[in-house]
Amino acid sequence: MLSANGLAISRAGRPVLRGIDLELAPGGLLQVLGPNGSGKTSLLRVLCGLAMADAGTLHWRGRPVRAADPDYQQALAYVGHTNGIDPELSPAENLRFAARLAGDSADSVARALAAQGLERVAHAPARTLSQGQRRRVALARLSLAPRALWLLDEPVTALDADACARFDTQLGAHLAAGGMAVIATHQPLPAGGTVLHLGAPA
Repeated sequence: MLSANGLAISRAGRPVLRGIDLELAPGGLLQVLGPNGSGKTSLLRVLCGLAMADAGTLHWRGRPVRAADPDYQQALAYVGHTNGIDPELSPAENLRFAARLAGDSADSVARALAAQGLERVAHAPARTLSQGQRRRVALARLSLAPRALWLLDEPVTALDADACARFDTQLGAHLAAGGMAVIATHQPLPAGGTVLHLGAPA
């Protein structure tokens, strides 16, 4: 479904990654491990179309991915370092807005909040929440509009043990349903899958 061959990526004119190959089939997970500055985020940004590779090819369902490819963009969900939520809105309001954009029902918002254990803070302004709670709101959005491919940058940052377990359950259900995920992380996640190790920054 997703394949990349010979990707070379620069950041601010400096080569960061070269010769990156990867392949994902339905149900597949790729964990991208490496220290800060090793290129994990740069790789995810190329995979989701926010940046261009210097060289190499990216294919989705056997076709080359073009800039702003609508078929590919509709198939992926990206969660970066920032949570992408409005701090003045509550978790429920943030998720209702996301659900409307996805054409999903209000019932799905309640389920997404419950799955992340956010019921008690559902109507508090997001700016009053802890970093971990804000991260859980961002992860809850993944449940509102099913996407075949998840591209996640350090998804468990600031999460406590209970929230990590909830994310593991969420990820497991996504993969069991035939979804795919590329996850940048410092520490291996228990879900397994294939691991791509990136070296120390040059």
